Amino acid sequence: MAVTVALALLLAVIVVALRRQGSVTTVAALACIAFGFALSSTGLAPVISDVLSAVAGLFSRTS
Repeated sequence: MAVTVALALLLAVIVVALRRQGSVTTVAALACIAFGFALSSTGLAPVISDVLSAVAGLFSRTS
């Protein structure tokens, strides 16, 4: 759960930064957000969650 919240906040910061920079229009940002909500209700949601957790696990390992 903590990874999901942290990832959501990180992506929100990226979207806001891109929006302020003018790289992304408001309509495109809203479309991406809507796509994310739609994707989360499909059968791919567990697979995406597992992949993101695996990637986060790679970055959190210390040697």
